[in-house]
Amino acid sequence: MAKIAAVIVAAGRGTRATGSEVPKQFRPVGGEAVLRRCLTAFAGCGLIHTIQTVIRPGDEPRYAEAAAGLAVAPPVHGGETRQASVRAGLEALASEAPDIVLIHDAARPFASPVLIARAIAAAAETGAAIPGLAVTDTIKSIDSHGFVGETLDRARLRAVQTPQAFAFAPILEAHARAAREGRHDFTDDAAIAEWAGMQVRVFDGETANIKITHAEDFVRAEAMQLSQLSDVRTGTGIDVHAFGPGDHVMIGGVRIAHGQALTGHSDADVGLHALTDAILGALADGDIGSHFPPSDPQWKGAASDRFLKFACERVAARGGRIAHLDLTIVCEAPKIGPHRDAIRETVARIAGVTTDRVAVKATTSEQLGFTGRREGIAAYATATVRLPWS
Repeated sequence: MAKIAAVIVAAGRGTRATGSEVPKQFRPVGGEAVLRRCLTAFAGCGLIHTIQTVIRPGDEPRYAEAAAGLAVAPPVHGGETRQASVRAGLEALASEAPDIVLIHDAARPFASPVLIARAIAAAAETGAAIPGLAVTDTIKSIDSHGFVGETLDRARLRAVQTPQAFAFAPILEAHARAAREGRHDFTDDAAIAEWAGMQVRVFDGETANIKITHAEDFVRAEAMQLSQLSDVRTGTGIDVHAFGPGDHVMIGGVRIAHGQALTGHSDADVGLHALTDAILGALADGDIGSHFPPSDPQWKGAASDRFLKFACERVAARGGRIAHLDLTIVCEAPKIGPHRDAIRETVARIAGVTTDRVAVKATTSEQLGFTGRREGIAAYATATVRLPWS
């Protein structure tokens, strides 16, 4: 079986994608960094043996976060141009000597498993292959004064994408030769291959395989991501805990000084328990007790952030995302208002969402019921989750 590698080029600054100081490959789309989406797509392809990412010096912390948990090789540093960065990635793979290499821009986060497999098959057949889309607009060449030179035959034109796939040894040598001869003006790897005398075949690309270049492309990418998550679900969660001896309560992951504590098998965090059940409810995936039974001693005194994180990971495992979390605390005391922002920030951090997607409210029960008698605290939560249709 052929040994296949991939080079993911992520060493650019993304200066045209204005609106953020963070390079575009590390900015989120649908709650996940653009680069991570690329790495996940290639890591999920069972045909690929090694994934070599090329990054800019100083981007190591951002890269580590984007690549966490994925089976990828340690990154290498790129150069001043994309061409130099690709060469660095190819040279890093030289000791492994793969048969085929796919070269992909990190700015294209939506390359599908089908497209990746198609690239591999085309390269295995021809030795050099690139994805392309038929051009639907009329294309004209112009002179230096802006006048039309000629109208090009669009039937013979293709808009080229990545991943571009090549036999490894020839494309490595083509890049090395271009560097030796001082040629640094190639706009893609196919151009280098053509210059080196390789015949390059074009196979069908994908319209969804967009390249993020400008700020508005992030808006388009977010819309594309949301269109894939059209199964919108809502779940609710309720939790209550009684007061007992102690000097603080845990609510929403925040320690709040109080003359009593809440009793329970774990840390009795009513807020996080209610949120956990709300998310599990939206997934139709049981409740907190079925996943973390009170009868199991390992959960005695456990921090409830583990429960909420588990529920959020269940959403991610199904390819979904959390759209909004709404938490209401019912008690006479302690006062929740002074801690509202801290609770929102804590819940957002655990759930991996921004704070504007977390609402925290508090109310009393007008001295009615067990909360009114100051016997305990209740929490009500609602979770809105977006999933792909299965």
